[in-house]
Amino acid sequence: MSEFLAAVESVHPILVCLLVCAAKIVEITIQSLKTCMMVKGQRLKAAGLGFIECTIWGLVISTLIGSLGDNLFLLLFYCCGYATGLFLGSTLESKIALGTSNLELIANDTSTEKITAYLKDNNRGYTVFEGHGSKEKMNMIFIVLSRKETPKVLKEIRQSCDGKVFVVASEISKYAGGYGMVK
Repeated sequence: MSEFLAAVESVHPILVCLLVCAAKIVEITIQSLKTCMMVKGQRLKAAGLGFIECTIWGLVISTLIGSLGDNLFLLLFYCCGYATGLFLGSTLESKIALGTSNLELIANDTSTEKITAYLKDNNRGYTVFEGHGSKEKMNMIFIVLSRKETPKVLKEIRQSCDGKVFVVASEISKYAGGYGMVK
């Protein structure tokens, strides 16, 4: 480890700051993805990412951590790398869209017919419950689908109902059974 520290000390200070920033971006991006995978039950993938994250920490960041208080410029790059890593990690996770969503739609009879026709045409499972809103009879439609598909399905449903549907979307960690379920 002392050889690594000696090599770092021979590098231009600006390059060290950029390397610290880049390492922190990669580390925190991986950390964000790892956390999402753990929450969604993908423990083996999370463990692999944790190993990479720990390696980056052990080789790069921990070597320089003692000098962060003495070099405010280095501290600034460290903090920028951390913030950028959080942003990139959450952005990347939303693009990957791991997991499953539950959509709860509240619509009148006309919109419910349009929604269920769309769902049938696309071979998707759903459940409809009749209910009462503050002014008229309403229906609640439950749909379970992959998070990746959620934006597309929501857009098409809202278009078919001219936006006259109330939607609550949430993530599901576990489910079993059902028709047309994503496995």
